[in-house]
Amino acid sequence: MSASVVVVDYDPRWPSQYEEEKDRILGAIGDVTVAIEHIGSTAVPGLGAKPIIDIMVAVSRLGDAERCIEPLQEIGYEYVPEYNDVIPERRYFHKGPPGARTYHLHMVELTSGFWERHLLFRDFLRTHPEEARRYHQLKKELAAKFGSDRDGYTEAKTSFIESVIAKSRDR
Repeated sequence: MSASVVVVDYDPRWPSQYEEEKDRILGAIGDVTVAIEHIGSTAVPGLGAKPIIDIMVAVSRLGDAERCIEPLQEIGYEYVPEYNDVIPERRYFHKGPPGARTYHLHMVELTSGFWERHLLFRDFLRTHPEEARRYHQLKKELAAKFGSDRDGYTEAKTSFIESVIAKSRDR
């Protein structure tokens, strides 16, 4: 059984933790990296989140991800190939012990829909604090409802996320 979903209040250390990890990642795979961004709730000032820093790394071609597996392992990341079937346009890595992950790394092509959607969502919440507050409240309610059912928690957030992305495209 996996650990319960825990949503905590915003931690002002998250941006600096991202910057430090970004430097480690670029030191390991900077030659392959086209762009790197802090995404997810920890990238939105004031927004509560699961205390896991989400990092999105852009590469020119998704095939370049193969070259990154070993260097990322050397700085503590574990490649999770079974997620390739779930989101084929992304290669996923995580860092930290099970149940207490500290970083999620999403490797995608710079021109992918994944890249675009995640930046639209983050940027909209950064500029619309009322939406960020609504999202935080929703996440707390869903964490209480779904407990350790991480898939259920994630699925239940989907309609809110899609609505925010649609609003951001309409601007």
